[in-house]
Amino acid sequence: YLNSHNAARAAVGVGPLTWDDNVAGYAQNYANQHVGDCNLVHSGGPYGENLAMSTGDMSGAAAVDLWVAEKADYSYESNSCAAGKVCGHYTQVVWRNSARV
Repeated sequence: YLNSHNAARAAVGVGPLTWDDNVAGYAQNYANQHVGDCNLVHSGGPYGENLAMSTGDMSGAAAVDLWVAEKADYSYESNSCAAGKVCGHYTQVVWRNSARV
């Protein structure tokens, strides 16, 4: 998960993230609250977050791959997504000011 984030960040010249047990604990606690309900609802908490779901097993790295695939729909020149496309998960992965995951 961390390595996948950092590979995507390195590909565009953004520094690496570091693992933070407090951030991870917050995410795990939130995930535990939604076990079994399949609701992709953002926590509204103090951290930026991406959500992903699958009909089968999905690793953390596979989730990051889904988000990074949105790069094709992001324009660095205009700092926006292509018309009608979603790219906010990608920008969350490579957000320059993010430091911890």
